[in-house]
Amino acid sequence: MKYNFIKPIATLALTACSLTVSAQATRTEKDLLGEKQIPANAYYGVQTMRALENFQVSGMGTNFYPDYVRAFAIVKLAAARANAEVGRMKPDRLAMIEKACQAVMDGKYHDQFLVDLYQGGAGTSANMNANEVLANIGLELGGHKKGEYQFLEPHDDLNMGQSTNDTYPTAIKIALILHNDRVIKEAEALSQAFHKKGEEFKNILKMGRTEGQDAVPMTVGQEFHAFGNQLDAEVAALRKAEGFLCEQNMGATAIGTGITASPGYAEKCAAQLAKITGKPIVMSKDLIAATSSQQGFVVYSSALKSYAVALSKISSDLIFLTSGPRAGVFEINLPALQPGSSIMPGKVNPVMPELMNEVCFKIIGNDLTVTLAAHSGLLQLNAYEPVEAIAIMESQGLLIKSLPLFRKQCIDGITPNEKILKQYMDRSVGIVTALNPVLGYEKTTELAKEALQSGKGILELIREKKLLTEDQIKKLLDPSTLTGQKSN
Repeated sequence: MKYNFIKPIATLALTACSLTVSAQATRTEKDLLGEKQIPANAYYGVQTMRALENFQVSGMGTNFYPDYVRAFAIVKLAAARANAEVGRMKPDRLAMIEKACQAVMDGKYHDQFLVDLYQGGAGTSANMNANEVLANIGLELGGHKKGEYQFLEPHDDLNMGQSTNDTYPTAIKIALILHNDRVIKEAEALSQAFHKKGEEFKNILKMGRTEGQDAVPMTVGQEFHAFGNQLDAEVAALRKAEGFLCEQNMGATAIGTGITASPGYAEKCAAQLAKITGKPIVMSKDLIAATSSQQGFVVYSSALKSYAVALSKISSDLIFLTSGPRAGVFEINLPALQPGSSIMPGKVNPVMPELMNEVCFKIIGNDLTVTLAAHSGLLQLNAYEPVEAIAIMESQGLLIKSLPLFRKQCIDGITPNEKILKQYMDRSVGIVTALNPVLGYEKTTELAKEALQSGKGILELIREKKLLTEDQIKKLLDPSTLTGQKSN
């Protein structure tokens, strides 16, 4: 199954336009505000039509994220089955809903989920878009015509025992969980790429740096394993954060009291969601708290931010390590992907780490959006969940797209500049720390002072003064001895 996270906005806008402004045949639908003419071939209904007219903001509809559409179908399927289990949903209507939901879960009819991701009303329009589309799909698959709601009704059947206030956040959480599987897959592949380089470079010595200054020796392999281990820890945090998304409030209905829902429905709905998704979905212990709380979104967004912070730091490290080639550090080579200047001949920039930084900056900014939206809700509901969904799904989508690019076009092709690394080792004053156990602190301090004053390297002075034999120097510079690595 292919996922398209980046559709042209113009394409989506034209799609909506072609469905709403047309000379084609129409059908009449009505709601509390009056009647509307709906394109006869549209599966959506009157409330979706109003939303298409009122919320022309980004041009990105629900179907911009296919798993978001699937998540709505999963929620509606679980709700219908739970209502059937408590004896409320009629078998013939359940059958139509099941067929409709399965079709959408299989990737069909996604072009009908058009409500802009930015919307007022706490997601009511997105929920009704799902209710109307699934009802009309079910009607057709059941041998009826679109709009024949006496056989399957968007409110009474598709929204049975539900409210936007429980279905909408649950759909968002399901979508984020589905996306998280893909984020983690790509994040783990990137970590493994760093570890692979760590093994490849494990015997290549270099000077470590603290605060930008020479510190003590290490290996290039240790440096790259450290990059990988930092990202491994962030992936573990993403897995843990997913658990906060698994607590849902289906059955809460309007504010958490469960009004219009049947006894036992909430528990059965959670069980159905767990069965359909294969994830440990559970019902919140306090549905009123769960309906107003945004903890799941805040915690998961924070985990994405934490991953972005670590990845951005690593990306900047790579930019520093490849700086040069003649007037910088230049310890490693990044793959040369494209010319780096329109005026400076021969210049090649570290474009992939720069791209990764841009993605990370956006994710960090998106987390602030989630924070502001989460604390701005009033009393028993948060009306700003739509922008939380937009921010988090955008962050996920950016990672899913950019991580494999960064891995394949940058990390996999990194090579060390061993000659440069050896020169730094030979000339660095930082090597003096390793001599303390052999020559003593006073003597090594004198060597460090003389090296700084003369511009000579520590090893150069040691050889001049015949303080150590070549065998002793060789043993001293053995990576397993010098850097604490275990010998194979």
